[in-house]
Amino acid sequence: MKMLLTVEFPAEPFNSLVRSAKAGELIGRILDSIKPEAAYFTEQDGKRCGIFVVDVQAPSDVPSFAEPFFLNFQASCKFRILMSPEDLQKAGLEELGKQWG
Repeated sequence: MKMLLTVEFPAEPFNSLVRSAKAGELIGRILDSIKPEAAYFTEQDGKRCGIFVVDVQAPSDVPSFAEPFFLNFQASCKFRILMSPEDLQKAGLEELGKQWG
């Protein structure tokens, strides 16, 4: 299942890793490991942030995506399910509207 993984990096230890020229190498290793479909870096709420589209096959896969960020950056990770337009069409919105509307 496609999920949006949002990672917020606190200032430390990220600043120290940037100063020691290790941040880029660590991020590269993590991306090689998690193999995101898409990867973007931005700011969120004044913090460094990474946004990744990942394919989670089973709930037990979640730690393999999150732990590298937890252990190396003390980051926070949030997972959100993603639906394509085709997925949304399969959701049965018309039936749900009749049942609950």
